[in-house]
Amino acid sequence: MSESLVKFYRLIPESRPPKRADRAAGGTIPTRAFRYCEAIRTASSYGWYIFPALDFSLIWDGSDICWKCAGDDAWKNLDSVQYPGYLDYFNSRAPEDLNDCAPPLLGALEEPGIVQIWSGLIARTKPDWSLLVRSPANLSISQKYQSYEGIVETDKWFGPLFTNIRLTKTDVPIDFYTDRPIMQVQPVQRLAYNEQTLGSYEVVEDLESMTEHDWNLYRETLVCPGTGSDREKGYYAKNVRRIK
Repeated sequence: MSESLVKFYRLIPESRPPKRADRAAGGTIPTRAFRYCEAIRTASSYGWYIFPALDFSLIWDGSDICWKCAGDDAWKNLDSVQYPGYLDYFNSRAPEDLNDCAPPLLGALEEPGIVQIWSGLIARTKPDWSLLVRSPANLSISQKYQSYEGIVETDKWFGPLFTNIRLTKTDVPIDFYTDRPIMQVQPVQRLAYNEQTLGSYEVVEDLESMTEHDWNLYRETLVCPGTGSDREKGYYAKNVRRIK
């Protein structure tokens, strides 16, 4: 394993390499939010953008899913399809016992309207690190589909880095492009989501249960910087950036 936290393997040479996620979410975040809201900037830049391996379109009639590559005129029924010409490329380079074991590019799952999309990549993380696979943070995506989120233990799983989407519109083409990220992967330590960690929480039931220390923290956060028009803009962002 290399010294990098995560190592991406590009199995489809035409696929676009991962890209560090952007604090401005590709320039779509409002200027005021980008300037003053460090929470949005940090969430947007947390991880790497992953792109489709080729331009393609899907269409769903509520029962069957069809697909076509960009530039094709004919829709084809989607079952499980390889990247065009990829199987020969894979078989000529992989060990002989792995012939015909190339991952499919697209696959229609048994559930209605669910499609699995492979990025053309494999990812490997350091021990005890996983990847959260999710929709790109704060980046507007099509209203014609929804992305499922999943945490993949990529220190153990050395397989295709894919995402599952649920189509939500029928009888309209849904386009995917290699220059638009289809997912964002974010590193997460396994300790962060184990049962012991997630079971460690408590609830302060009401205002009467707030301690003097709690009220002082509230005062420092919301009152000391000023209120209304007197409040210092970007107070949180300035303090967080100072710590960084």
